[in-house]
Amino acid sequence: MRSILLMAITATLVSCKTEKKETATPPPVAQEIAKIKDPVAETTTKKDHQVRNISKTDIAPVIDGVANDKAWEHATWYPLDQKWIGEDYSPEDFSGRYKLTWTPEALYLLVEITDDVLFDQYPDPLKLWWDDDCVEIFIDEDNSGGPHQFTHNAFAYHVALDTKNVVDMSPTTKGGALYNDHVLTKKITKGTTTIWEHKINVYNDSYKDDQTNTPVVLSENKKIGFSLAYCDNDKSKERENFIGSAFVPGEDKNQGYIDASTFGTIVLK
Repeated sequence: MRSILLMAITATLVSCKTEKKETATPPPVAQEIAKIKDPVAETTTKKDHQVRNISKTDIAPVIDGVANDKAWEHATWYPLDQKWIGEDYSPEDFSGRYKLTWTPEALYLLVEITDDVLFDQYPDPLKLWWDDDCVEIFIDEDNSGGPHQFTHNAFAYHVALDTKNVVDMSPTTKGGALYNDHVLTKKITKGTTTIWEHKINVYNDSYKDDQTNTPVVLSENKKIGFSLAYCDNDKSKERENFIGSAFVPGEDKNQGYIDASTFGTIVLK
């Protein structure tokens, strides 16, 4: 009788353990679904922000640093007012704005900068170029976003004060390289105001440093990732401010040279 009672108790305990185990373990189908990775979640997809419609011009502006072309007459001024690096600054120290237009051949950019000190401390264009005063133009041809520091998924062109040298990171050398034929620039300074005029040849992510490349042909309704910035240095060892055109969330706003998802979006109209 005693042995029969013990067997009954043991059977009950085993039954309870088995029930708990079955309750805690997902069904086999659920386990297999859990192993499947979501391909969408692993793909970087840019969420468009600061979307701006840019009107086409029938006659391309002359790149001479003089903003009197008809192409600029009805183009909209946009502010350059997002502090990415540095302390607060006064309008006398820096203020900026810009316009855009396009033809099938290229994108055109007019930039008006007020800067009380223009400073170029390194004659070598590939030495600490970001610590000199310069205009920086961010272009993502297919508006795809994502990493681009050491790829040509996007470009971050630093246009030097001499207007001749255009620097971006090279995937080949993992250092700075000259892309002078990508951006044609002229500027004129009067007092503390400088007008920069740019013609930007737009290249896609198939660009190779060691071969001949052809700019893309621009067309209506094309989306391009675009941001603009200015490195401002009033004779310090390092740049004092970095002011951009697009809001960048988070504490570290110096993300444009790394992540094209932070660029704004322009739509060619």
